[in-house]
Amino acid sequence: MADELIHCDASGIAELIRNRKVSCTEAVQAHLDHIAAVNPRLNAIVTLADGALETAKAADEEMDRGGETGPLHGVPFTVKDSFDTAGVPTQRGSPIFAGRVPDTDATAVARIKQAGGILLAKTNLPEFSYWIETDNLLTGRTNNPWDLNRSPGGSSGGESAAIAAGMSPLGLATDLSISVRGPAADTGVSSFKPTHGRIPMTGVWPREPRRNWHVGPMARSVRDLALAYRLLAGPDGADGFATVPPTFDAGLASPADRPLRVGWLVDSGLGPTDPEVAATVQAAADALQETGAQVEFVSVPAFEQASPLELWTKLSTMEVKPAFARVTAGHEEQMFSYSAFVATMPDTSMEDFVLAEQAVERLRDGLAAFFHQHDLLLLPVTTIPAHRHQLEEFTVDGRTMGAFHVSSTTVPFNLTGNPALSMRFGTSSDGMPIAVQLAANLYAESTILHTASLLETLSPVRDRHPDL
Repeated sequence: MADELIHCDASGIAELIRNRKVSCTEAVQAHLDHIAAVNPRLNAIVTLADGALETAKAADEEMDRGGETGPLHGVPFTVKDSFDTAGVPTQRGSPIFAGRVPDTDATAVARIKQAGGILLAKTNLPEFSYWIETDNLLTGRTNNPWDLNRSPGGSSGGESAAIAAGMSPLGLATDLSISVRGPAADTGVSSFKPTHGRIPMTGVWPREPRRNWHVGPMARSVRDLALAYRLLAGPDGADGFATVPPTFDAGLASPADRPLRVGWLVDSGLGPTDPEVAATVQAAADALQETGAQVEFVSVPAFEQASPLELWTKLSTMEVKPAFARVTAGHEEQMFSYSAFVATMPDTSMEDFVLAEQAVERLRDGLAAFFHQHDLLLLPVTTIPAHRHQLEEFTVDGRTMGAFHVSSTTVPFNLTGNPALSMRFGTSSDGMPIAVQLAANLYAESTILHTASLLETLSPVRDRHPDL
């Protein structure tokens, strides 16, 4: 039963618990045992939550009394170490915050607990969540469970590695440019970045520049993403960006009313893409077409008018550096190389900042026009499969790109706030997962989740796990 539990999704574990086929204690213990067995090779888990077994035993007793249970009653979950967790260290991957223990839970953590979830552990991240690889001076480097010599991505690489390796069925992550979707793609799990503001950032650090930060779930299945999204979405009265009622959805009222309209691309101004990644996107497009969807190869002129990645860099440099300065003042010698690099990037001039802001507005207009004609955009998550540790540059189709180019296909939807989902749909020639990304109009989460669920049934790589 333990082997079954560590490969079961959160919804499946919850069902086993409801049907009394497994206890909450057994579910938690199975994952704790698996963490002890495999985490030394991965370093995905950085802190175990004290009291998880005691909480599980209390959850079993509540069931025995016939008490009310939530949809995740007794299900273990993990949390990226940028979320505040009451009584459990939240150290943000930095010696500057070593030993920091919050008094309260972040809103997202509290909502999963309210649904019956049991906090199991905190997962690794790059310092302050600012890089595409998960490594820092405090808790070290995380390895990809499919190949220990490769990165699980960043900044939510610890979370993605933990779920892929069977140490957790469900997790909470954050995304500034790639950090929910990219790591999921690198390790073959699923993840969802809803519309900006859908899930409050309260209790998540850093909060600046919050207009581009998103909270999103990672999981072993699309149905778990949908369940977690329903539990997490909605205002909390503290995050000024979280204002839309969770019941509002701008997706298809009924997907049966007409064919789903899908545009797909692999470049369109976003830069070169690995041929195997491009082939996987095309395979997903072909699979959707076979279901009766109206599918066409497209370009998005707004992507070609100005590089979203360059716009993001200009805006973030202007906004991030002051936030870094406040936190790191007097502690500069404790900073990891990547965050130190961000803190010392050349300043963006005010003129360039304003021009970038205007270009982002045009990008929003361009996506609004695209989604007026299409329900979904299908494209790569990352431009290459999971890369080797300490990547500085890579070459695709004869073009050499800097490491951050892996996020060129995810960052547009952080700038605009559109929802986007990552799910595995292929495998590289050397055995690494390859994922596809689905993006939709603002607040059209139902369209993405419906289509991802359909694609999941068509995926050629279902039920595969790394051999650890």
